[in-house]
Amino acid sequence: MNLEVTAVRRIVVLGGGSAGWLTAATLAAELGGEGPDGLQITLIESPDMPSIGVGEGTWPTMRATLQRIGLSEVELVRECDAAFKQGSRFDGWLHGAAGAEGDRYYHPFTLPHGWGDVELASAWLQGGRELPFAASVGAQPHLCDAFLAPKQTTTPEFGGVMNYGYHFDAVKLGHLLQRHATVKLGVRHVVDHVAAVRSHENGDIAALSTRSHGDIDGDLFIDCSGLASLLLGQHYGVALRSEKDVLFNDSALAVQVPHADAQAPLACATVSTAHVEGWTWDIGLPTRRGIGLVFSSSHTDDAAAERALLAHLRRNGLSLGNATPRLLRFNPGYREQFWHRNCVAVGLSAGFIEPLEASALALVELSAAFIRDEMPARRADMDLVARRFNAAFAYRWARIIDFLKLHYVLSRRDDSAYWREHRAAATQPDSLRELLQLWHHRAPSRNDVDRAEEVFPAASYQYILYGMQFEPALRALRADRLAAARSSLKDVTTITRRLLGGLPRHRELIQHIRAHGMPPAA
Repeated sequence: MNLEVTAVRRIVVLGGGSAGWLTAATLAAELGGEGPDGLQITLIESPDMPSIGVGEGTWPTMRATLQRIGLSEVELVRECDAAFKQGSRFDGWLHGAAGAEGDRYYHPFTLPHGWGDVELASAWLQGGRELPFAASVGAQPHLCDAFLAPKQTTTPEFGGVMNYGYHFDAVKLGHLLQRHATVKLGVRHVVDHVAAVRSHENGDIAALSTRSHGDIDGDLFIDCSGLASLLLGQHYGVALRSEKDVLFNDSALAVQVPHADAQAPLACATVSTAHVEGWTWDIGLPTRRGIGLVFSSSHTDDAAAERALLAHLRRNGLSLGNATPRLLRFNPGYREQFWHRNCVAVGLSAGFIEPLEASALALVELSAAFIRDEMPARRADMDLVARRFNAAFAYRWARIIDFLKLHYVLSRRDDSAYWREHRAAATQPDSLRELLQLWHHRAPSRNDVDRAEEVFPAASYQYILYGMQFEPALRALRADRLAAARSSLKDVTTITRRLLGGLPRHRELIQHIRAHGMPPAA
C-alpha cells in the first residue's frame, strides 16, 4: 500500500472536553458529510476520564467560531450558565495593594478609540493622566465597573456594542459541543478505552485499538487527550519544552462557590488578583463563581496556597460551604513539535503555560481552524502542512509567553521571592527584553506583531504596559497629531456617557436572554 497517495478522509480525534469537541465540530461543520470529498470524523472518549473543567473564559474569537459551526449564542447562555466577558481586571499586581487606588487596571477586549489612526498612548502620556490608560482610551472599563452588558436586548446574536468573549461552565460547554457535533454535524462518538496504538511500517499511526469497538482506522489523528498527550507525547515521544524557568507557576487550587447574593451585580471581566503566593482568578457565572489560586510549588507549598485562597474568599464575603478546593498540577511548557507524521496535538496535549489571560481555548480555536483550512488532500501533502503548522504555533506559543511574562516583569511587588525572581533578567526571554528596550522610546505597535491572527494584538501590550505604569520616554507628538489624539480622547468621554445610560445591567441581559432569546445574527 502506497500511503503517500492515500487520500486523507478519516479523521480520528482522541479525547473529548472542550478541545476535542470544538476541534471535531470545527472540522465537521465545513469538511464533513457523505459526499465524495466529505471527511469521516470520529471522536474517541474514555468513559472515565474526568474533565478538568476550569477553562471558563474565552477570547472574542469564540464568537466567530461558534457562529461558523452553527451553534446558537442563546444555546450557550441557556445551557452552559454563560455570561459575557469584556476583558480582565488586574488587582494588586503593581504594588501589592489589591483594590487600592492606582493598583487596579483593565485589559479590555475593545481596541482603543481611533486605534491605528491616532497616537493615543503618546497623547495620554503627555497629558494629565486624570484616568488610567484603558479608561482614558475606551469606554469598556467604565462599563465593567458599572456591571453593564456589552450589548442591548435588541442586539442580534454575536453582535455587540463592545467586543466580548464568554464566561461559562466548561463541563457544560463540552456536553453542548458533543450534542451539537454528533446530532447536527455527523461526528461519530465512540466511548471506549484505547488499549493500543497500531502503526504502519513507515511509523504513521494506522489505528487506535479499543477494548470494545476494535480498531478504529484513520488517516489523520488529532491528539486531544489532555496533559497525558497519549499520542504525540507518549506514543511518539515528542518532548515537552519546559518554560518553568520563565513562568514559574505549576499548580492551582480551584473551587466553585455560590454568590454571596444570588441577585448581586454580575461581573463581566475576569478578576485576577495578585497575592504574596501567586494570583487568583475570579470568574462570575450567573449561578456561581469559579475561583482559583495559581502558584509555584517551588515558592509556596500547598497548605500556604490553600490558606491564601481561603483568605481571598473571606475578603470577598464568600465561603467554601460544602466545596473542597481541587489541586491541579501542570508542567508549564509546550511540545517541541505539534504535528508529527499523521498526528497533531490540540489543546493541553500540545502544551499549557498558565491560566493568566485565558489563552488556552484561543489556541484550540486557532489550531482547529488551521487544520480545517489546510487539511491535506493526500498523505504526501501532510508533511508540508505539518511544517507550516509547527512554525505557526511555535511562534504563537513564544508570543504568549512574552505577553504573560510582561505582567510579572512590570510588577513592583517586593513581598516574596516569587515576585522578585519573576522580575530577574535571567528569567526573561530575549524577545521580551528587546521589545521592552524599544518600548522605552515608542509605544507597542503593529510592527511588533508579525501575524494576521495574533492571540494578543499590539493594543493588548499597551493596556498592560500603561496599566502597570510603565514610564517610557516617547518623542513629543507634532502639534497637529497631538490635537487629533486629544480630540479622540475627548470623544471617549462622550461615548462613555452615552453607553452608561443606554446599556442594560449584565445580569438583567442574561435573564432576558434566558427568558426571551436574542434576535438572530444578521
